[in-house]
Amino acid sequence: MSTPLPGPVRQTSPLAITSLVFGLLGFLLLPVIGSLVAIVTGHLARSEIRRTPQRFEGDGLAVAGLALGYVAIGLGLLTLLVALVFFGGLFAFIAATS
Repeated sequence: MSTPLPGPVRQTSPLAITSLVFGLLGFLLLPVIGSLVAIVTGHLARSEIRRTPQRFEGDGLAVAGLALGYVAIGLGLLTLLVALVFFGGLFAFIAATS
């Protein structure tokens, strides 16, 4: 009895790994740069995986990196908006009472 030959070995896309790592760094150490790198490399990785699916895998890693990058950017913008509204209201209140 012969064993079937395995198909071609697929490797995980290095861009997908980079996207996930920088997505995590976007939350921990490099908020803006890490998130931007995660978003760019995540889109590049998904494109690479779709273009050559017989060679690369790791779409889930790329999607996770994209999600982390977009969430970190969104939270940063929301924090900035809340700070502007808070301090703008505070300055308006001080100006109105003096």
